[in-house]
Amino acid sequence: MQTNMDDQNILAPLAHAVRSRRRALNLTQAQVSDLAGVGPVFVHHLETGKPTLQFQKILDVLAVLGLGLAVDASRTPLRVTDGLSATLERDA
Repeated sequence: MQTNMDDQNILAPLAHAVRSRRRALNLTQAQVSDLAGVGPVFVHHLETGKPTLQFQKILDVLAVLGLGLAVDASRTPLRVTDGLSATLERDA
C-alpha cells in the first residue's frame, strides 16, 4: 500500500503531541512502550508519524501519556487534546 504525503501531514500533530508529552513527563520511549504494552519501535514510529500503525496501540500510548484523540469533521480532520485545555490541530 502506498501512502500519500498528506497522510504524514495529518499525523504530524499526533506525532508532535506524543513526543512533547513524553518529554514533558521525562519518560524514554522504552519506558512508554513498557507502560503501554507496545514495543519501543512502535513508540518511535508513532512519534515520527508513520501512517500504518495499529489504532488500538496508538490509543494505549495516548492513555499512558494522558492524551486523548478527537475526530471532528466540522472543524479539522484530527485534534489531539491533553484532556485539560490544549488542543493541537492540523493546519487546514
